[in-house]
Amino acid sequence: MASRPRAVIAGVYNTTQARQLDGATSRSLSVEAILGALADAELGLDDVDGISAGELSTELIYDLRLGPAWHGSGFGLGMIVEAVAAIEYGLADVVVVVAAQAGAYRNHSSTAPWTKPENEFIIPWGMFTAAEFALVARRHMAVYGTTRHQLSIVASTIRNNGSLNPGAVYFGRGPFQPADVEASPMIADPFHLLDCAMTSEGGCALVIANADRIDASIAPVHLLGAGADFFGPSYKVPPAWDLVGRRGDDVNGMVGRRAADRAFRHAGLERDDVDVLELYDPFSFEVIRQLEAFGFCGDGEGGPFVEDGRIALTGSHPVTTDGGLLSYSHAGVNPQMLQRAIRAVEQIRRRAGDLQVRDARVALCSNGGSGALFTTVLLLGDEPS
Repeated sequence: MASRPRAVIAGVYNTTQARQLDGATSRSLSVEAILGALADAELGLDDVDGISAGELSTELIYDLRLGPAWHGSGFGLGMIVEAVAAIEYGLADVVVVVAAQAGAYRNHSSTAPWTKPENEFIIPWGMFTAAEFALVARRHMAVYGTTRHQLSIVASTIRNNGSLNPGAVYFGRGPFQPADVEASPMIADPFHLLDCAMTSEGGCALVIANADRIDASIAPVHLLGAGADFFGPSYKVPPAWDLVGRRGDDVNGMVGRRAADRAFRHAGLERDDVDVLELYDPFSFEVIRQLEAFGFCGDGEGGPFVEDGRIALTGSHPVTTDGGLLSYSHAGVNPQMLQRAIRAVEQIRRRAGDLQVRDARVALCSNGGSGALFTTVLLLGDEPS
């Protein structure tokens, strides 16, 4: 019996990210990102026989004349897992995972449409996205004593990473001190403005390929393990810390714990093996929550964990090194989720410039969060598991 193909990440690309990209469309940014990622992988359109681009998948297959081709139906980091499975089960050999957004959100005074609630019992009471995540954060603060200052450390650390990243929307805006976060306007207690993700426009893509199809000069990155936890539909019902499923497992406040445990078990790795944490950062508290849920510290210990420099670029657990949603980009649904994996690839390939984590070989990246009622976890590395 022939051995199963091994899928690797062979190329990545981010388009320009900006608060507003005049003249760009989601489709034009998607095409730019596809071509950029393929160039990074030293492949061309003729090599592609699969694409995952959300609702644009079939349109791009037609526009770029990729057919006959496989197309995915996942979202966020799940698009990568699905593409890897497609290759390793022989459905495709070279898959481009792509996402972009431009022109869908220009009214920056209101809630972004991809997180705007539609439920009639949510809108009248102001259950916008920041308030949903704030409910969970405030519960954690009440139960464990997590402090406002600890949230400010997270926000200032990630925003300072973005301030040093030439590709970030908020490049050069820092440096930020925790006091600057607390001095910014209150949005939803306990979140101030600088605790919250921005909105922007941009695109990105990754090339997932059969390892036999890439040139020896390409440094492949491997998917070592993955997991996904869901408690319900995002932004349609109010989240609760203690929401629990039928089996009585972990509560929503620890969503992602099961996912992380499965990812580490599949990869055969321990938490100490991870060199960099490209954590999803819709709000500052989510980083503290994820550190606990993913097992890097105990329940209730996330606040003190971030206080002694551990999450800084030179710390033991550097977090969200490109500036994340707080400072790098937050463009639509899928782009800003895929960018956690793109940054992990850049770190593993030693292509993070002045923000490079020394000797980074294994990275964890995540999506979602407690306010969204789901969390996805990926482990990536420079060697196969």
